[in-house]
Amino acid sequence: MAPQELKRDLENRHVQLIAIGGTIGTGLFLGSGKAIQLAGPSIIFAYLIVGIAVFFVMRALGELLLSKAGYQSFTDIAEDYLGPRAAFVTGWTYWFCWIMTAMADIIAVGVYVQYWFDIPQWIPAVICLIILLGLNLLTVKSFGELEFWFALIKVVTILALIVIGVILLVIGFKTASGTVTVRNIWAHGGIFPNGVSGFLLSFQMVVFAFVGVELVGVSAAETSNPEKTIPSAINKIPLRILFFYVGAIIALLCINAWTELNPAESPFVKTFSLVGIPIAAGIINFVVLTSAASACNSGMFSTSRILYNLSRNDQAPANFAKLNKNHVPSNALFISTLVLSVGALLSKLIPETAFGIVTTISAICFIWVWGIVLICHLRYKRTKPELQAKSKFKAPFTPFINYVVLALFAIILIIMLFAEETRPALLLTPLWFILLFVLYSVNRRKRERSSKIISTESHPMDA
Repeated sequence: MAPQELKRDLENRHVQLIAIGGTIGTGLFLGSGKAIQLAGPSIIFAYLIVGIAVFFVMRALGELLLSKAGYQSFTDIAEDYLGPRAAFVTGWTYWFCWIMTAMADIIAVGVYVQYWFDIPQWIPAVICLIILLGLNLLTVKSFGELEFWFALIKVVTILALIVIGVILLVIGFKTASGTVTVRNIWAHGGIFPNGVSGFLLSFQMVVFAFVGVELVGVSAAETSNPEKTIPSAINKIPLRILFFYVGAIIALLCINAWTELNPAESPFVKTFSLVGIPIAAGIINFVVLTSAASACNSGMFSTSRILYNLSRNDQAPANFAKLNKNHVPSNALFISTLVLSVGALLSKLIPETAFGIVTTISAICFIWVWGIVLICHLRYKRTKPELQAKSKFKAPFTPFINYVVLALFAIILIIMLFAEETRPALLLTPLWFILLFVLYSVNRRKRERSSKIISTESHPMDA
């Protein structure tokens, strides 16, 4: 019989790079162009605000995960502090988050490969899915290795951008758009060129840029030394936000006037082209390709583990809890990949609007998951003070900061309601939650009926 426990094969370097890779993705490489168009240079503050909020979410998640050795993910946490209904809704919503996100990324893989090869985009998309599925079926260490190298490519690219930006700034390099200077940040309409409204409207894409940061929590069950690696990875998030987001955006805005950036293109491609690197477009296209593949890889990993945990908690079909000989939830992985492939086909049918819809729904659902983490942490602090007192990784400024971040998330959702591009997805997303609540109620009644039948058969005289 296949073992029924996940294997703790992720090493410290895997977790550290998963944490980095989780905070660098399609949202930064592609979505930053749209965000900069909306907010101008004030986008720097948007990244800082959301980044700080996400850090406090991760500190709360880290403390919760380390408070009990048996936690597999935050669905277990939700069940302990908010009950099975919240666990069911949160688990399936997190699965849905990554399915939606990975749909866009797998389609993007096909588009990026067309830069070099004139073939239908579905072919490289399917090939990528098959390769990632094969690697994820091997061992969790295979996932860790793959994500390690994917993340390393992203890190090197952003590091190169910042180093080049500093050099060009020092020598006063002149590009086709003008001189590289810090004044480019405020010289084209000021820090808030589109006013407060433009700044606020950028938050949806900024939130999407941070999705995946909680992968550190999902990988906790397969980490060899969670007491050491999880706190280390979480505590380094602020520096990574300052470096990879704020540092990269400042470099972009110093080299380019923000008005020169096309929201439909990656600002990274534009920047490397301006500095006179002949193969810049090809280099960045490769980086964005690996970034999309990395996001899809993360999606396959996280969705399979979520289904595994839902199944173990009797909130998904029992087959999803079965592991193969490599301690990988293969059935859960297969079904997630199958749904991904169907979603990729649907995304292909509506390419003009798919990315905006997917990113908005994904951001909304991730806000739900992050919010549940904060609420569970409040419950933990209130109902289990003895555990909180013994914690070696206490979340700072609680409970005050929990309420502040929850309020910020509520404000972001209200902003989405007033934006034409995000309003349709925001109004449609509640249907998903209604469906989950209905399904939970139906499943609960079925379990209750089954329990009564079993009870009657066991005690016929009492019946």
